Amino acid sequence: MPIRRFGGFKSLVSHSHSAPKLSYGLQKMNVSKSGYRVFSANSTTACTELAKKITERLGVELGKSSVYQEPNRETRVDVKESVRGQDIFIIQTIPSDVNTAIMELLVMAYALRTSCAKNIIGVIPYFPYSKQCKMRKRGSIVCKLLASMLAKAGLTHIITMDLHQKEIQGFFSFPVDNLRASPFLIQYIQEEIPDYRNAIIVAKSPSAAKRAQSYAERLRLGLAVMHGEAHHSELDMVDGRHSPPFSPPSSRTSQGHTGLELPLMMAKEKPPITVVGDVGGRIAIIVDDIIDDVEDFVAAAEILKERGAYKIYIMATHGLLSADAPRIIEESAIDEVVVTNTVPHEVQKLQCPKIKTVDVSMILAEAIRRTHNGESMAYLFRNITVDD
Repeated sequence: MPIRRFGGFKSLVSHSHSAPKLSYGLQKMNVSKSGYRVFSANSTTACTELAKKITERLGVELGKSSVYQEPNRETRVDVKESVRGQDIFIIQTIPSDVNTAIMELLVMAYALRTSCAKNIIGVIPYFPYSKQCKMRKRGSIVCKLLASMLAKAGLTHIITMDLHQKEIQGFFSFPVDNLRASPFLIQYIQEEIPDYRNAIIVAKSPSAAKRAQSYAERLRLGLAVMHGEAHHSELDMVDGRHSPPFSPPSSRTSQGHTGLELPLMMAKEKPPITVVGDVGGRIAIIVDDIIDDVEDFVAAAEILKERGAYKIYIMATHGLLSADAPRIIEESAIDEVVVTNTVPHEVQKLQCPKIKTVDVSMILAEAIRRTHNGESMAYLFRNITVDD
């Protein structure tokens, strides 16, 4: 047996199978393998139910924590178990009170960070403020601000679903997994819509054509595109390009502005509403990522009815359904609105029986498992292209 000499003392290498003793008498633990915990970032029924569905699929218990609002509306989070050295997944659905949900997520992430969690992964099925991802007038790109706040609070990874714009992933300084709900919605079409082979996929605007084309190609159905519905958020006049160039006070004269004379851009004129594609005698299925203000969808449904469609379905990932959306849908020509459980909408379903829900907890649970085990996420994106 080799002998190692340190300062004149003989040290024999022990081959004992028992765990080595540390100087203070405790056995050395294997800290390379850490566990993981799943927490719910709020106590609403919808978030708790989604978190329970995910933990049941994973075979783990929901982490013990308390999230509540003080009488002065301050958010307080108490983590009631040790998270040191573990991967922590925070599930946060976004209810109608968006800003409170964001604060709950930030405070919980910071509490877990200061409790020495190894990694903090936010599972945010619907990412809030995703519509504010472009500069409008003299506003701000709020989505990028929120990404910076989450990183500062301690999040190291995000799992989300169907971002409003895929370029939002570039706002983050850490990895973002943007899952897709289309496999579940397509399965619903195949299993729950009678005679879906007689359906046609409809994009209610040219900007939604790529998503609609993806559905049409996978279902082997025809495609129709509606043109003429003005989207005010996309007009040039709201992004600041019609603002006059700035000139210093010293260069201003009584004759008025003396800047460069740029070519005058012709104003856009809203064309008559047209439907490119034959929807007569067909089931029309309108697809989109978010359904919130339903006025555009109701107007599109009326046009499709006039063109001969005998049933109107709307398929969307995130059912925000704000304000009077349930009542408007109930009184409209729309036959059914199908959304996923990424956003709480139990109250809306009680107000409007036409609203149906598809469960996506399966893919969220699998994403959590693969993230913790360091497995590839490619399985969750099989046959999904960049344009989907």
